[in-house]
Amino acid sequence: MPYRAGMTLDWDKLRVFHAVAEAGSFTHAGDTLNLSQSAVSRQISGLEESLGVALFHRHARGLIPTEQGENLYRTVHEVFAKLAMTEAQITESKERPSGPLRITTAVAFGSIWLTPRMKAFQELCPDIQTSLILTDDELDLSMREADVAIRMGPPRQPDLVQRHLMSMHYHVYASPEYLHAHGIPQTPADLDKHKLIAFGDESQAPVARLNWILEAGVPSGRPRDPALEVNNIYGIFRAVQSGLGIAALPDYFGRESGDLVEILPELHGPTVEVYFVYPEELRNSQRIAAFRDFLVRKINEARV
Repeated sequence: MPYRAGMTLDWDKLRVFHAVAEAGSFTHAGDTLNLSQSAVSRQISGLEESLGVALFHRHARGLIPTEQGENLYRTVHEVFAKLAMTEAQITESKERPSGPLRITTAVAFGSIWLTPRMKAFQELCPDIQTSLILTDDELDLSMREADVAIRMGPPRQPDLVQRHLMSMHYHVYASPEYLHAHGIPQTPADLDKHKLIAFGDESQAPVARLNWILEAGVPSGRPRDPALEVNNIYGIFRAVQSGLGIAALPDYFGRESGDLVEILPELHGPTVEVYFVYPEELRNSQRIAAFRDFLVRKINEARV
């Protein structure tokens, strides 16, 4: 986008533009910014007028950035991410950890293992404002979509600091109600006579060979057909918990839920290596160090 003499970029308009580009509509951006649709539209029109270019194509289905809009969005997104990081570094207390800390991890691990421990962390570090972003998609830490991540596997980005937290193992579980109604399988081959719950579309699974239970004890040929497929590990857990059937789950489900029964203990699924990762520029952050040390302590307590 060429610079024109006298052209100025208003920060308020850029903030509104960034929200509109993220939301894809004036209405949704207004909800985020607590502004009316007309106020958002006026800010965008003013920005377009000052730049002398159209930033969005208007369609009935929403807004699509023009080429100039895409260029501006990439720059504004990077600038806002760096500003957020700088603000966090400036406001962090030298005496004790403080400031915002956005943590992302997988839905299942965050729901079952991490969330129940956040009360203890907040009591330990009351000046850290924590928020959890539970998603099975990997957020871009370098763009500050989150500050730290607990990942089910080593990070693929080269610019992230990583620390191995633990090895997570998969075992076979059922509810007491299901086993009372259908009996306890004594051998892997007995799974042929039971209802199995599997991960839907294994190509999208967060772990390789996640549906190994469908082949356990099968001599050769076609794997078993599941009674239910769910494309989320937490959803599989809830189905098992309800008494629908048998499934392979990470071992922390058995420890944390208290109402699952491990069966066929000789069967072992894939091992998942869990990592704590964060951007290199946050290496000296007291907030991150406090949360990392807390995680390591809680994991070690669980092993005792």
